[in-house]
Amino acid sequence: MVFSSTIEKVDWNTHLVAGDAIAEITRLKAEDGGPMRVGGTPLAGAVMRAGLIDEYEIVTHPVPVGGGTPFFTALDSWVNLNLVETRTFPGSVVLTRYETRH
Repeated sequence: MVFSSTIEKVDWNTHLVAGDAIAEITRLKAEDGGPMRVGGTPLAGAVMRAGLIDEYEIVTHPVPVGGGTPFFTALDSWVNLNLVETRTFPGSVVLTRYETRH
C-alpha cells in the first residue's frame, strides 16, 4: 500500500491512496484485517501514534552514520512489545519481529 500525494501509478499488489492515510488504514483493517506493511518515518510514526500497528519488523543493517532522521518519532506513551522472532542474514543484518502487547 502506498500513500502519496505525488505518485500517480503503482504496480504489483500495491494500493495507492492520496487521501487520509490513517482513515484508509483503519477502514482496511476493519474490512479484512489482512497484513499491511508501512514504511517511511512520517507515515510509520502517524500509524504508530494512531495505535494501528499490530507487529513490528525491524531490519538492522550495521552501518554507522552518525546522524539522520529518527526511525520512530516522539510518542505520547510507551508502546509495549513482545519479541517473537530474530533472524540473522549475511552481512550481519538482523531482523527482529515484535508483536504489540495490548
